[in-house]
Amino acid sequence: MKNIITTEAAPAAIGPYSQGVSYGDLVMTSGQLPLDPLTMAFPAGGIKEQTRQSLLNVKAVLEQAGASLDTVLKTTCFLAKMEDFAAFNEVYSEFFDANGAPARSCIQAGKLPKDALVEIEAIAYKKK
Repeated sequence: MKNIITTEAAPAAIGPYSQGVSYGDLVMTSGQLPLDPLTMAFPAGGIKEQTRQSLLNVKAVLEQAGASLDTVLKTTCFLAKMEDFAAFNEVYSEFFDANGAPARSCIQAGKLPKDALVEIEAIAYKKK
């Protein structure tokens, strides 16, 4: 059965979508913008700060569903500028180390909602 995931620890959806959905043991997050869930604003700074916030938002949705960053199978990462790739990877590697990192796609998007520098989505499984 499909379950809708909702948490106040991540930004509310800004359109007709859910923060995440689970089906059985699988959990899929929507793309998480780097919005602070309390202020609905981007953190001060640049790509590093926005990457960190996006990943914290992904983490919050996963944890609400009974999953975690440790159970992520795949991420899809959208960057506004591929020039930010190295700085993005610095922060990404704080959350996922090379030994247990999930599969990943990382692409440059033409334009992200609210002019974000990054958006990240994940597929994970629930721990038993």
